[in-house]
Amino acid sequence: MASSDLEDLCFHINMKISTIKKTLQLRNIGQEPSLKSMLCKIGHEMVLLHDLLNKMETEVQQQEKLKDLLKELQKSAERDQNEAQHLRENIPPHLPKPTQSCITGPPVKCEEQTKVVEPERAKKPTKEPRLIKEAPLITAEEFESVPAYMKGRLTYDQINAVVQEVNKAVVGKYKILHQPLKSMNAAVRNLYHRFLEEETKDTKGEFFIVEADIKEFTQLKVDKRFHSILNILRHCQRVREVRGSRLVRYVIC
Repeated sequence: MASSDLEDLCFHINMKISTIKKTLQLRNIGQEPSLKSMLCKIGHEMVLLHDLLNKMETEVQQQEKLKDLLKELQKSAERDQNEAQHLRENIPPHLPKPTQSCITGPPVKCEEQTKVVEPERAKKPTKEPRLIKEAPLITAEEFESVPAYMKGRLTYDQINAVVQEVNKAVVGKYKILHQPLKSMNAAVRNLYHRFLEEETKDTKGEFFIVEADIKEFTQLKVDKRFHSILNILRHCQRVREVRGSRLVRYVIC
């Protein structure tokens, strides 16, 4: 037998002997009356520590559930905010005026009525805002007609949510284009000039956006899922593509 093997065997036997000695010492300590109370106290504290760890684990789980609920609440609040913003940006230009029967107060003579009406006729007609074309939402029948390979796992609501965000980007872009140039700050003016540079003869008179507009006016991610939904919108004739100058323009149909 080689000397190195003999040394390893001796070391192994010595380790075993040392372990046995420590075990016997611990057994003897456990049998000493003076140390039994201390060992019982340590055991009791271990039980308490175990209970405390269980309570902490339960609390962490509750906090995680609360965090998930808060995330859902945040998403719901953001959706409500986006809807409110959309409603605010699309208020009808002419709201119905109250009828004469709804106006309370003392009766007015005919002469006084003509005096009141005449100045209103003299006012200049208000300039009607330019209409901005938006893509209609996908109907349930159209959704059913989309091929399964094109839909994948996308739902009806997910597709229409993207339609609304695309419309939001269109409205945001063309509101800037319809503004007087003098009323714009530097950032808006840069956007205005970019919009003009992206125009081509094929988009003249059309309403369109590019991916940069999606990133500017919405919180959508321009990823694989977004392009899959754009394919569905092209299939349903909501948008069409116009390519040129290394840029893809999505024209509202």
